[in-house]
Amino acid sequence: MKDIRAKVDAVYREESRRVLATLIRLLGDFDLAEEALHEAFRAAIEQWPVEGVPANPRAWLVSAGRFKGIDRLRRRKRFSPLDDEQAEQLPAEGKDLAAMLDEELEDDRLRLIFTCCHPALPPDARVALTLREVCGLTTEEIARAFLTAPSTLAQRIVRAKNKIKMAGIPYVVPSREQLPERLDTVLRVVYLVFNEGYAASSGSSLTRHDLSAEAIRVGRLLVELLPEPEALGLLALMLLHESRRTARASPTGELVLLDAQDRSLWDRALIAEGSALLQRALATQEFGGYTLQAAISSVHAAAPAAAETNWAEIVGWYDVLLRLEPTPVVELNRAVAVAMRDGPAAGLALVDALLERGELADYHLSHAVRADLCRRLGLSVAARAAYTRALSLTQLEPERRFLEMRIAELGQ
Repeated sequence: MKDIRAKVDAVYREESRRVLATLIRLLGDFDLAEEALHEAFRAAIEQWPVEGVPANPRAWLVSAGRFKGIDRLRRRKRFSPLDDEQAEQLPAEGKDLAAMLDEELEDDRLRLIFTCCHPALPPDARVALTLREVCGLTTEEIARAFLTAPSTLAQRIVRAKNKIKMAGIPYVVPSREQLPERLDTVLRVVYLVFNEGYAASSGSSLTRHDLSAEAIRVGRLLVELLPEPEALGLLALMLLHESRRTARASPTGELVLLDAQDRSLWDRALIAEGSALLQRALATQEFGGYTLQAAISSVHAAAPAAAETNWAEIVGWYDVLLRLEPTPVVELNRAVAVAMRDGPAAGLALVDALLERGELADYHLSHAVRADLCRRLGLSVAARAAYTRALSLTQLEPERRFLEMRIAELGQ
């Protein structure tokens, strides 16, 4: 019995999100599919010890979930004649269903991703729904990651599901004509999830490995099923950043800046995989911002030591990225690279011009960058003021401790 329960648990971990994706397509309803999924696994716990584990557990679970869902609809007395007709068209249990799963399973996973990330949904709802339905995180886990009350997060997910239902958002992979716009939305959601996991916006921990790991998992799925250049570029970017995770914090959880990281801790397998994906994306000549960011990260990865970083190449990549995405944050990052290439005074002039425009006045990293450049130039009073301003704007405890340390060092 324990062996069977362990098998059910293993199948749940490996297959539950795939089974859910197919049940959503078959039943046409997120909540009904989730209920059917759990009922199917309850049936597995009851029947597999008696009947044995089926040869194709996934097909068994989809079949069981499908009929559980139909039965639930009938019990609710909401099964109209049209629904009966649709139910008859669903694949029957047995070999036909198994064949259908082999052919359409991966399409179902893509359908679910694109549905959760539909442009008609508010951006925050896309992130929440993707984490809940595609990644399988609980409402509480998502709420903790984004400092939102679980009840608020749950309402956001419910509204998104209702929007999908009421607006008739199709459960399909977009056509080739629609793909650029829709894929950009999907990639943006994956990118936001990864960023929150790799560099948390607040809280006591510098990173959230569960979030970045889920983003990479979805990124791998996208590349496997839809290897568009920017999907390749985003996965490359995430892997290259993830390779540095272990070195980004000290054993006690303190922030370690890039130039002070122990590069022997960087994951060379992830760097190799990310670099190979980057070359594939660059070879298409149809890449965008994610690929360019990955190219910048690859220059860091290639340097044996911080002092050997090719800052001229990095500035060149930022020049290209700035033409493609002329945002203040890209300008700030380019200013840091210019400071490393041409000296802190050159970088400070660029940062001051940015701050004068006001667009980054409340962005803590812009003041942290200014503080560091002033510190390097010996402008202690200006550095202290900028560090203090950055400290007032950040909510991440390791960053706060780092800034407080810098302020203390200036005092000494």
